[in-house]
Amino acid sequence: MIVLAASAIGVSTAANAHISIASGPGFANTTQEIVFGVGHGCAGADTYKVRIQIPAGVTSVRPVRSDFGKVSVEKDAAGTITALAWQKADADALDADIAYYKLIVRLRPPNAPFTTLVLPATQTCRAADGTMSTVDWAMLPGAPTPDAGEAEPAPTLPLVPAHRPGWNKLTVPVAVTDLATYFGDAQIVWKGAAAYSPSAATTDQIKATSGVTALSALAANDEIWVKY
Repeated sequence: MIVLAASAIGVSTAANAHISIASGPGFANTTQEIVFGVGHGCAGADTYKVRIQIPAGVTSVRPVRSDFGKVSVEKDAAGTITALAWQKADADALDADIAYYKLIVRLRPPNAPFTTLVLPATQTCRAADGTMSTVDWAMLPGAPTPDAGEAEPAPTLPLVPAHRPGWNKLTVPVAVTDLATYFGDAQIVWKGAAAYSPSAATTDQIKATSGVTALSALAANDEIWVKY
């Protein structure tokens, strides 16, 4: 399953990933640029190739040309883009793992706010002596910590609803237990007399306000007001 409910996201796995999404949450059903960060190579070897799988439901996929290397596009029989791969020229390969890389894709996620898109990646590294090694970043959120040689945590893109500055009235389609992931850019979230804010100062005001309780989770079909 490619789009996962919010409660399945694990913060610690994303923090440890060699390949992760560095541009923050994505907007559901909105064309935007997504940045993949390649934090480091493989056991001291430089990153030579990165392949990103494009899950079903993602449209308007256009890779941005990069000085990392040439990008190739993979399609299925219907012409739908299923993967993108960037590869260095042999002359550009570094002798050691000393660089951080950014790879950018312009795409439109599905209209599935408050879920998370998983975009598995494969990282190929090239050592100074020409030896190749590969790491699969394909483990789904919430899976047990991998053993040596198994797939590592996949890049994940939490999808937030498209919104405008000011007050937005939203209906939550699925249960949400990780409010920080989906409302990190909000000023305050209200559900009835309960409120949540990523701001410590606003959270203190919520706690100090008579008749207002702290909002810690949302159920499917909850109606909320969010100020951005």
